Parts: sequence; C-alpha cells; structure tokens
Amino acid sequence: MNITDPFHDRDGDKLREECGIFGVLGARDAAAMAALGLHALQHRGQEAVGITSFDGREFYSRRGIGHVAANFSSGQAIAELPGMMAAGHVRYSTTGGSGLRNVQPLFADLASGGFAIAHNGNISNAMFLKRDLVQKGAIFQSTSDTEVIIHLVATSRYPTLLDRFVDALRLVEGAYSLICMTPEGMIACRDPLGIRPLVMGKLGDAVVFASETVALDVVGAELLREVEPGELIQVSLDGEISSHRPFGDQAGRPCIFEHVYFSRPDSIMGGRSVYQVRKAIGAELAVEAPADADLVIPVPDSGVPAALGYAQQSGLPFELGIIRSHYVGRTFIQPSDGARNLDVKRKHNANRALVEGKRIVLIDDSIVRGTTSLKIVQMMRDAGASEVHMRIASPPTEHSCFYGVDTPERSKLLAARMDVEAMAKFIQADSLAFVSIEGLYRAVGEAQRNKACPQYCDACFSGEYPTRLTDMAEREDQGQLALPVGKVA
Repeated sequence: MNITDPFHDRDGDKLREECGIFGVLGARDAAAMAALGLHALQHRGQEAVGITSFDGREFYSRRGIGHVAANFSSGQAIAELPGMMAAGHVRYSTTGGSGLRNVQPLFADLASGGFAIAHNGNISNAMFLKRDLVQKGAIFQSTSDTEVIIHLVATSRYPTLLDRFVDALRLVEGAYSLICMTPEGMIACRDPLGIRPLVMGKLGDAVVFASETVALDVVGAELLREVEPGELIQVSLDGEISSHRPFGDQAGRPCIFEHVYFSRPDSIMGGRSVYQVRKAIGAELAVEAPADADLVIPVPDSGVPAALGYAQQSGLPFELGIIRSHYVGRTFIQPSDGARNLDVKRKHNANRALVEGKRIVLIDDSIVRGTTSLKIVQMMRDAGASEVHMRIASPPTEHSCFYGVDTPERSKLLAARMDVEAMAKFIQADSLAFVSIEGLYRAVGEAQRNKACPQYCDACFSGEYPTRLTDMAEREDQGQLALPVGKVA
C-alpha cells in the first residue's frame, strides 16, 4: 500500500486485492517453486512481482514490473536466486506507487543480518508511525507501508529478532499477512484478527506458506492448516517449526470478500470451497430476489459460480450470454477516455443469438462505482434483451476498505450515494437486488451473523471496522476526505 496516498482513485470498477505472498524453506529449487506459486496467485496482483532467496550466506533479489511469467520464466532469472529458502510477492499497486522501489519483498540489512519481508494487507496507522520514525531520523526508501515494519524492527531494543519483530507488530494497526526471511530462517504470521489469509503446507521436507491453497496445489504441496489469527510460525533453517501466540487468543475476523471475489474459486478458504460458497451465495440470492425471466447469465468470469447457484435454485436455464476475451490489457492504463469507454466492449461481447428477445437475469459479484454495470446492461439491451434484471452476489458496497483492498474513497461508491432503487435507475436495469448480509453469512456456513462480534470482517458492507483507523481519522479531522452526506432516494 502507498502510505502517501491511501485514498487513491482508479478508473477501474472492481474491488481488487493488492497482493499475494508465497514462501518456501527447505526446497532445493526454492526460487523456482516460489515463481510457480506466485503464478497461481497472479489474480491477486498483476502489476509487479519480486522474489528474494537465501543460500545460507547471502540474500538475492530480483524484482520487476509486470506478470510473473514476464519476469521469471527464464532459467537465467531463477539462476540468479540460489538457495533453499525463498519468498515472493505479486502486487497490485496504488496510484503513484507502482515503481520498482515499492516492489516486494522489501529487503534491509539490520544489525542482526539481512531481513526480507513480503506483506499482504494494509497498515492503517502507517502514516502516523512513519511520521514519528522520520522525526527520529529514519530514512525511507519506498512509499510502502511495509517499510514501516522494517524500521520498527530495526529500532526495537529487544534482544532477539523474534522479540523485536513482535515488538514492532504490537505498534501497528490494520491487516497483515507476512512472510519474513532472516539468516535464521522464515517467519510467517497473520494479524490478531486474521483479516488477510495465509496457509501453511508441506512438500517433502520443505515448509510452504501462501496466500491461498491454490498455490500449494500448483507446487504439489499438501495443505497442513491455516496460519491462525495472531499466530507467528517460525521455521529454522534446519526445518524446526515453532508456533507463537504473542497477542493471545482472539476471535478471528477474516475478510468475507475473499469468498465473494478475491480468492480463486479452486481455493479452500476457512475450510470451505470458495467455488461452493459462491454457488451458495447465488442460491441465497435466488431465494431472496427471484426474477420473472427466461435466462440466467453471468458477468464473466467472477459471476459464473453465483449464476450457477442462482440458476439451479430458481430452475431457470444458465447460459453464457456474455463472452469474455482473455486477451485484453488492464483498463486503467489506456491513454484516453475514448479507449476506456470502449474497454467493456473489448473485454465482453453479447451473445446476441442467445440474448435477443429474452428476459435475462445478470449475475455479478459486486457493484463499486456502477460504470461497468451500466455498460453491460446497455450491451444486453443493444443485443435485443427485452428485460434486464441485475442481481449482485454481495451486499451493497457502501464503505471503503482500509485493510489491503483497492477501494475508491467512499464518496465514489455508488451504494454510498444511492439506495437500491436509485442504483437500478443509474445502471438502467429493470430491477436490481443484492444478497443480504444475512444471506451471505448463511452461504459461508454461519447460521447467522453475530451482530455483537461478526465472524468476518464485513466493513465494506456494514461500516463496522474491526480495528482502529488512525490515519483515516486524522485525514477526516483535517478535512481531506470527501464523504457522502447522504444517499439519493
């Protein structure tokens, strides 16, 4: 996350995870395995990638802008990263933060030796901490909140590296899953609420950590378990594993949007198949918001599992009424407004022979700004659809995320400005409905949402943030945030 601009703006109309992490210790081809694991996590970050390795004496790093395959497909690239321990990171950057200096893993030479860190999440008091560190003489080399952790570790006065690391984490707020490399081995941890995901696996004698189980599958590792909320797992160079709970036992609050959109559908999250959960969300949506229609059509690709669940529950036929091209670049790098306006048509094309004259139910995972939904609804009407009913497999996204998700500021979220009826008019749909937050919780296997202490972080829907938001509060006090006064009725 770019700590100089945490309330950034994008032309895109999807919530996006900001990174994925992978670490392995005890593998003869550690860097190659890290590259393969990161390739499976490419959906979590597509702008930059980095891998750092350790051969028992020296640390080696290679970082680049672009996809994993563009930077680590050659034997030469992997040969530059020797050793049996490696950690990697794929990144989706914020505005102004896409330069090489922010590409992770970040590395520093501390008094105890080399220290590399890969971070998924966002430190919500990073600006506050950085200001204090700079006043004390710290010199920052990046605009990433992750570097704050390095400086806190470096300035801690505890005797051991593990104690200094824990001391640093006690000062930070927000969400983090971390993989750290030191001359002594690897440390993997999650924040006390476990907002961002991290799993642990085994491949022979090697220990593997990753943001999602799909990365373990791809490298052939066996899933052992999730890293628990607030847990630090230390793996020595000789493979000895120890678990530490410096923050005590707390009820976890993992991000519920991992089930809705972020994770790959072939991953297991919280012991549940992401694919099956998304189908269950679609089934809940069909019960809560039926439509008198002829076809159920997903907005590809993220709407497909929910659309299958909706179709099976409602008894309506499931059809691919929109065909997606997989050979289109990212929208926000297009140079002109005209190019951006054509982007939906380049990515998606209506299956006119199927859609014409039909009443259709469009299923998508979320509505952020509403601009993409408007264009897709219009595409269906241009293809001859007689009615277009939009159904969304998540509750209305009314609040910004401050835990490692690329979200527009709240004033630009459609659901923060309009009620559902007004949103339907904005996107020009015949009807619009969202799954309820209670339906979402049922789909993930909970009988009901615990209102006193929700089982998941659902702040983007409810506005109930599970941690302090020091930097946001400071910006609000300074009048730097444009917040909506109220919704349009």
